Amino acid sequence: MERVWHKHYEKGVPTEIDAKKYASINEVTEQAFKKFADKESFYCMGKCFTWGEMDILTKKFASYLQNDLGLKKGDRFAMMMPNILQYPIALFGALRAGLIVVNVNPLYTARELEHQLNDSECETILIFENSCHTLQEALPKTKIKNILTTGIGDLLGFPKAMIVNFVIKHVKKMIPDWDLPNTIDFKTVLFDANADHYKPVDCNLDDTAFLQYTGGTTGVAKGAVLTHGNIVANIVQAKAWIDNELKEGEETIITPLPLYHIFSLTANCMIFAIMGAKNILITNPRDMKGFVKELKKHKFTAFTGVNTLFNGLLHAEGFKDIDFSSLKLTLGGGMAVQREVAEKWKKVTGVPLIEAYGLTETSPAACINPMDLKDYNSKIGLPIPSTDACILDDNDNKLPTGEIGEIAIKGPQVMKGYWNRPDETAKVMTADGFFKTGDVGFMDENGFFQIVDRKKDMILVSGFNVYPNEVEDVVVSHPKVFEAAAIGVPDDHSGEVVKVYVVRSDDSLTEEELKAYCKEHMTGYKRPKFVEFRDELPKSNVGKILRKELRKEVQASA
Repeated sequence: MERVWHKHYEKGVPTEIDAKKYASINEVTEQAFKKFADKESFYCMGKCFTWGEMDILTKKFASYLQNDLGLKKGDRFAMMMPNILQYPIALFGALRAGLIVVNVNPLYTARELEHQLNDSECETILIFENSCHTLQEALPKTKIKNILTTGIGDLLGFPKAMIVNFVIKHVKKMIPDWDLPNTIDFKTVLFDANADHYKPVDCNLDDTAFLQYTGGTTGVAKGAVLTHGNIVANIVQAKAWIDNELKEGEETIITPLPLYHIFSLTANCMIFAIMGAKNILITNPRDMKGFVKELKKHKFTAFTGVNTLFNGLLHAEGFKDIDFSSLKLTLGGGMAVQREVAEKWKKVTGVPLIEAYGLTETSPAACINPMDLKDYNSKIGLPIPSTDACILDDNDNKLPTGEIGEIAIKGPQVMKGYWNRPDETAKVMTADGFFKTGDVGFMDENGFFQIVDRKKDMILVSGFNVYPNEVEDVVVSHPKVFEAAAIGVPDDHSGEVVKVYVVRSDDSLTEEELKAYCKEHMTGYKRPKFVEFRDELPKSNVGKILRKELRKEVQASA
């Protein structure tokens, strides 16, 4: 397939990359450990390790997994932690030991945790103390044999480690009581293990690196099988895209999204590892006051996040006073970046908010806007090197430029399939190897792709398609609106009508005022018939607004 975009965007970005440039993820990270040994790597709460120190710590942990726990290549290893220093050490250590990493959301309920541990057939888990009570409830119904635990402050050094853990447990009371059998202390493991006893494991590009669970917002969570090859390809693809803007060994990236999420895992952890960057881990980005305080300490050059996070920061006290003179790149993903937010971000920081697009199943990057973009672009970007994208109709036929259909992706970053679910895999893969994203959109004449909405979120009003993103974009452009979510609700006359849930930034906003505003900007069938004001909207662990939860409320009250 000819890549339309290359005719229109030739700024040194290759159309193809060498997807086999590295033999495994381990080769990528081991090069970083050596090449940038004296440079800072991961920072959290005032503590930072160099890449050389990370080399030793990850070898020690890999040695423990191999020699003390007896884990073998291909064994699954669950990690249930927020952004703390323990995460990258355990991640790289487990991969060096040849294990398959199973990332677990620390906010999971016992039911969700039980499902993921059983589905992935995990026998070992590393969990931070705040979630231990959840594991305690789920444990009897799982096959977990080895439990490693850690406190948030464990690696911060004396006396800060002791103070942080004391405050979290006894002052803020963030750790519910828990009782788990035969737990192993992660900090003690790192202290006692011998890096010299680590035995390198021969991992190749076909070996599975992650079972990255997805689909929890649409049904039972499925494990996307991401190989070393998938992640290596995406690292090389994304690096080729950003190489003209960023320099190895000179960057500092802000990481507020959890590393257990595929966006942050690849974009922040993996790609900026190959760049030898300093990675600022934000443990609790919802604490906007603390987040802004942390940002003021660093001369950061790159920043990733989701629309709701950027919007929250723009409204946070003191954010406008931060020194943004070093900032080169702001990347938004995970959900649509809204024009209002992007324009405010550019005004405050002086740097455009560039939208990227991807999914768990694509490791995740599939499309990114050009790095030299000056202003907001409603498109999700151009397919990255060695990636084909197209628009499909309901029968998997490719549609011409400008026509709306389902976006499909093909490239070396596309998953092997869903773990033990060949039927689910078959539903999303076409005969010629394209992954069907479930996103509705089109490609313009310049090769840029634009999302109209998720298939499942589309609202049908009297036979007309209404896309929630469009409604929300209009609503949040009102100066008194902070956030909004649009869904379809049943209607005897139209089948469905639009309802919007709104978080106000100014309490004087009335339903009548908002409806009048929408009347100015949208045709009749797209306008909200119902408006409900709320203090907050339901969100996922990375801050994506969950329309699904709002639809459930409507169904329950019917």
